[in-house]
Amino acid sequence: MKASLMSLGSKSSLMTFEAMKKYFDEVENIDIKGVEVVLSSKKLSVLYNGKTLQKSDCMYAKGSFRYAPLLRSITTAFYNSTYMPIKPNTFTIGHDKLLTHLALQHYNIPMPETYVISSINAAKKILKQVQFPIILKFPQGTQGKGVMFGDSFASASSMLDTIESLKQPFLIQEYVETDGSDIRAIVVGDNVVAAMKRKAVIGEKRANIHAGAKGEAIVLDTFSRKIAVNTAKSIGAEICAVDILESVKGPEVIEANLSPGLQGIIEVTKIDVVDKIAKYLYEKAKHFSEKGKSSETSKIFEDLGVSKAGKSAEQQIVSNLDFRSDRILLPKLITNLSKFDEQDEVVIKASKGKVMVEKL
Repeated sequence: MKASLMSLGSKSSLMTFEAMKKYFDEVENIDIKGVEVVLSSKKLSVLYNGKTLQKSDCMYAKGSFRYAPLLRSITTAFYNSTYMPIKPNTFTIGHDKLLTHLALQHYNIPMPETYVISSINAAKKILKQVQFPIILKFPQGTQGKGVMFGDSFASASSMLDTIESLKQPFLIQEYVETDGSDIRAIVVGDNVVAAMKRKAVIGEKRANIHAGAKGEAIVLDTFSRKIAVNTAKSIGAEICAVDILESVKGPEVIEANLSPGLQGIIEVTKIDVVDKIAKYLYEKAKHFSEKGKSSETSKIFEDLGVSKAGKSAEQQIVSNLDFRSDRILLPKLITNLSKFDEQDEVVIKASKGKVMVEKL
């Protein structure tokens, strides 16, 4: 199988590229700066160094927020024919803190209270209502850049005056006291493959490794792992980093990162994160290319001692309906076969004598 890694060529990306070569027959290392997208009424074309970019079995595309529109365009062109762990619209959501928080809110994922402000005057009114300290941040930015700490009304007002001159949208967010620490979890599929606690240096509120923070390997509890995985699902990413604060109310998500640095967490945890990513990409790409052939459905039926009728991946069982109050409760077998998750969005179609549920 052939894979492509599209990135800005960071050390983490090069490490991932080398790991992918252990699993795929061929891996192309693509510099996103050399990619262009041509749109017309009839087709969407992607060029790399002036030549048509060939389709691969797997495309792992990532980069900074500055390349979000380009990444979305590129992945849209290949989405139906190539396995990719990050959906096209995820680049728009994941690289914008406001859109990320909207996704978190939609999926009921705990997060600090956040205000979206339309003007400086409105912001100063908010300052009169909130408890200090607070966090002010720009919707876009990585490695903790664009995040400001206001410990009083006066300091926050001064920051707002500076922000006004920049003519940029911004967020006001509740400050969660954690003694300058946070948790970074790397999500791959349905698992957290590595996690560390980051402690900010003295005088610094950002717990980013790039800002000098120190890391310590940890094992997340079940609830925190679930929150991290659900955060990734909420923005449409199978691979990403999730940053969590340990508040008195429990874990709260502050950010998801589609292109996280991996050297720090690998060094701290001694876990070969890039190998886990590469292996996951290979297995998912293989499953994607073999879709329509034998699938997990066969194994489920074999484990349950139920014979499979025909070669179709769609299965049928004969059963009486179980009503709980005035609602239908489906058999556990159907839940296992469908692989639905509580965070999935579905379309439900119903008519007399028939109900159909499909994942969006």
